[in-house]
Amino acid sequence: MSADRKVLALNRKARYNYSVEDTVECGIELRGTEVKSMKERSFSFSDAYAKIDNGELWLVGLHVTPYKFGNIYNHEPDRTRKLLAHKQEIKRLSRKVNERGLTLVPLSFYLTRGRVKLELGICRGKRVVDKRQDIKKRDLKREAERALRDRDY
Repeated sequence: MSADRKVLALNRKARYNYSVEDTVECGIELRGTEVKSMKERSFSFSDAYAKIDNGELWLVGLHVTPYKFGNIYNHEPDRTRKLLAHKQEIKRLSRKVNERGLTLVPLSFYLTRGRVKLELGICRGKRVVDKRQDIKKRDLKREAERALRDRDY
């Protein structure tokens, strides 16, 4: 993560429910009041996902709360938003999603030089067994760190 990146939100639930195979940085096409709301961190994307339609990348399920100082030209909160990526990148994502049954899930939103970007994860859904193993590994790691920290020298 670079120093010029200000994280707006992380999707921790996505890393729990999916195993992330690869990530892609995308821009997102926003209206004026949407940018202001996102900079205030008033948005929700826990159920959001990306889809490819006619060679374009779209973000579905992102809820951006209307800007509180907006007027009659405020944005629609639940609209589908276009993601900005190179055509070759979209083709590569399309192949992975169609051939291997992967899902495109937003992992984080952040600001880079005043622009809202998102990190899109190419993910495979985890089964319950995988989730239990991850919890077990995390607990063992936490106990080992605690034991190292608390031992007397």
